[in-house]
Amino acid sequence: MGDTVDLNSIADLARRVRKQALVMTSRANASHIGSSLSSVDIMAMLYGKVMRYDPARPDWPERDRFILSKGHACSALYAMLAECDFFGREWLDTYCQDGARLAGHVTHTGVPGVEVSTGSLGHGLSLGAGMALALKRDGKPQRVYVVISDGECDEGSVWEAALFAPHHKLDNLTVIVDYNKIQSLGRVKDVIDLDPLAEKWCAFGWGAVELNGHDLEALDRAFTALPLSPGRPSCIVAHTVKGKGVSYMEDKLKWHYSAPKGDELTQALAEVENG
Repeated sequence: MGDTVDLNSIADLARRVRKQALVMTSRANASHIGSSLSSVDIMAMLYGKVMRYDPARPDWPERDRFILSKGHACSALYAMLAECDFFGREWLDTYCQDGARLAGHVTHTGVPGVEVSTGSLGHGLSLGAGMALALKRDGKPQRVYVVISDGECDEGSVWEAALFAPHHKLDNLTVIVDYNKIQSLGRVKDVIDLDPLAEKWCAFGWGAVELNGHDLEALDRAFTALPLSPGRPSCIVAHTVKGKGVSYMEDKLKWHYSAPKGDELTQALAEVENG
């Protein structure tokens, strides 16, 4: 990927991934479409412009590493990997089916492009910090990107990793918080209020910025500016909308669990296509 990529192409990639994720979730009668849709623009920027990778060589040593710690949003990641030619789009037809490679939470077994299996919340940032430390000690220039959920920040292991990374000066590590304000049992502010979230990361020794997680220009500026603070890991607090792109899903807890069917799916696909 490179700096010459047009942001319109990133928007088109995000549109295609949203449509694929909707179809996959509907076909499998699966959950978490709202969580997938909120994270798509972040992943589209990473895969469409920011990260270095080679789909023909998923284990290429020079690749940047990506971890989707909020592994329940796997339909978006699987669709992204298919769009980026890590595997055939026909794989998406088997999503969340018995015996299929594309399980209902992110799995790396037999899935090119997936670094680690995730979905047990709170683990991804620690794994990413370990990868970043290994790269740093080996003198390698590759970067590590970890997308975590806001509800995941209730986990103590997130904050253990948040202490570890600046201590080891892991300026090759970036965490992006998909701050869509809704977790499994309610609104984040009612379960455990995280605000002021960016200030918390700063207090732990990170460079941090807040932005609209659906604004590709803002995301582009933030990723271009990495590391946000010299010698420190970076945190991007991305304010997002659960179910982004589908009017009846946006900011609704229901779509943490429900799958669109029939006319719901037709409307969702039309809105994403025309949005």
